[in-house]
Amino acid sequence: MECLHRYTSDIRNVELPVRFNNPFKYTPHRLCELAAGELRRFVAADERLAGEVAKGKMMGVLVVRDAAGELGYLAAFSGLLGGSNVQRGFVPPVFDFQSPDGYFKREESGISLINRRIADVKGSAEYIAAAEAVDAARRSMDEQLDAMRREMRVAKERRDAVRASGALSAADDAALVRESQHLKAELKRLTQRLQQQVELQKERLALLDAHIDALKEERRCRSAALQEWLFDNFIMLNARGESRTLTKIFNDYGGVVPPAGAGECAAPKLLQYAYSHSLQPLCMAEFWLGASPVGEVRRDGCFYGSCKGKCEPILSFMLQGLEVDGFMSDNIGASCDIKILYEDEWLVVADKPSGVLSVPGKVGGLSVQEWLACHFGREDILVAHRLDMSTSGLLVAAKGVGAYKAMQALFARREVSKKYLALLDGVPLNVNGEISLPLSPDYLNRPSQKVDYASGKEAVTKYEVLSVEEYGGRRCALVALYPLTGRTHQLRVHCAHKDGLDTPIVGDELYGKSDRRLMLHAVHLRFVHPFTGEVVELESDFQFLGVE
Repeated sequence: MECLHRYTSDIRNVELPVRFNNPFKYTPHRLCELAAGELRRFVAADERLAGEVAKGKMMGVLVVRDAAGELGYLAAFSGLLGGSNVQRGFVPPVFDFQSPDGYFKREESGISLINRRIADVKGSAEYIAAAEAVDAARRSMDEQLDAMRREMRVAKERRDAVRASGALSAADDAALVRESQHLKAELKRLTQRLQQQVELQKERLALLDAHIDALKEERRCRSAALQEWLFDNFIMLNARGESRTLTKIFNDYGGVVPPAGAGECAAPKLLQYAYSHSLQPLCMAEFWLGASPVGEVRRDGCFYGSCKGKCEPILSFMLQGLEVDGFMSDNIGASCDIKILYEDEWLVVADKPSGVLSVPGKVGGLSVQEWLACHFGREDILVAHRLDMSTSGLLVAAKGVGAYKAMQALFARREVSKKYLALLDGVPLNVNGEISLPLSPDYLNRPSQKVDYASGKEAVTKYEVLSVEEYGGRRCALVALYPLTGRTHQLRVHCAHKDGLDTPIVGDELYGKSDRRLMLHAVHLRFVHPFTGEVVELESDFQFLGVE
C-alpha cells in the first residue's frame, strides 16, 4: 500500500492508545506527534509541495495497524493541494470528482458556460441599448414633469397675486379655478403618457431579462442536481462495515443538506482509506502547516479538532464500531471547588474552576448555575455573564429575574470593569496596547470565532505585559487583559490572531496548543451595585505558575 507510511522514528517504547481519540477534542498521542513530524519533513523534501503547503493547509495523520500487526500511519490533506485531490504519499479522496473527463467536470463546465451566456447577454449591444433606452425614458419623464411642475408653481403664484389684489370678480375667480384644474389635469395626462413610454422601453428590456432569468434558473437547477449527485456518490464507510451516502448521513443527523466541501476534509479521507484497506485505526490528529487563512487563527504546527459543520455528522457515522473517547470528562468533581466570594440578597459572585460550565450544557457535568441553585436551595439563580468552560475566575450570578436583568444591563452598558490574567505561549512584541478586531462565529468550525471585518461585531481589548516567566522550558508572558466588549472567545482570539498579540494563551486547544488547562483567569471585577449604589470590587487570589 503506497499510502501507508512506516515510522522512521523509534517508536518501540511508545505505548499504544487504549481507545481511539475523540477527533473534536483531544491531546495528540505521541504516535500522532511523531507521524506529524515525519509528514512535515516529507512535505519539506518536495519543493513543489512545500511551496503549496506554505500558503496554508490542514493536514491529518491516522495511526493504523495492518493485518500483520505492524504499525504505520496514513497522511491526508483537506480539500485540494496544488489544484489536485491526488498527491503522492497521501490517501486518495473518498470520491474523485476532479477527473477531467468525469461527469462532475463536464457538468461543471456546462454550468460555467451558462455563466458566460449570461455575461454575453448582459454585455450585448442589444441589452445595453435597451437598458440605456429605459434610463433615457425615465430621465425624460423626470425632466418634463419637473418643467410642468415649475410652470404650475409660477401659475399658482400669479393666481395668488391676483387674488391678493382684491379686485377680482366672481367670473375672474372662476376662471382662475378652471386654470388650476386644467393644469392639474394636464400634469396627470402628461404623467400617464410618459409612464407609458417608460413601460414600452421596459418591455424591450424585460424580454432580455427574462432570458437571463431563465438561464439563471437553469444554472440553479443544474447546480443543485450536481451537488445532489456529488453527495450521493460520496459513500462513506464505518468500522462496522456499513456504508452510507453523505446525503443520507446529513439527513439522518439533522435533516440538513451537506455543506460544500463535505467529505473532503482530512479525517474522513483517512478513515475511509483505513476501512477499505483492512487497516485498524488507533489514533488520529489534524494539524496546520503554513500561513494562517485570513480572519481565522491557524498556527503552523498546531493540532486542531475536526471541523464541526462538515465533519461532525460524517465522523459520527464513520466512528461507529470503534471504541472512542467521549467528548470530554464530566468534570463533576471540579464543581466542588467552586467558591463564593460575595453574596447579598440580590447577587452572588463565585470563583469558577477551569473545566466547569457557567450554565447547563449538553456536556461538562454540573454547571456553576446549577451548583449555586443547589447551594442556595432556589431555582431562580441565573448567571449574568459567562466564562468559557476552560476559563476560571469571577462569575456574577443573580438571585431572581429582576436582579439578573439589572446586572445584564450593566454588562450591556459596559459599566462592569473586568480584568483577566493570561499566560501567553511566548512573548508579544509590545508591552501594552489596545486590540480591536471584529469577531463573528466560524459556523463550520464551531465553537471557534474568526476575525471578520465585513460583518463581525466590534471587539476591543486592552492589555499589558506584567512579567516574563519560564514555563515548560520556554519564555512565557504573564499579561493582564481588559476586555472593553464581551464577545465569545474575544480574549483568546485577540491573543492568538496575527493582527492581535500573535501569541496564543497557553493551553488554548482551539487557537494554540493544548496544555494541562487554558491559562486564562478572570481575576478582578468592579461595578456599582444596581440596587444599593455601592461599589462592588472583588479580586480572585490566583497564580498560574506553581499551581498544579
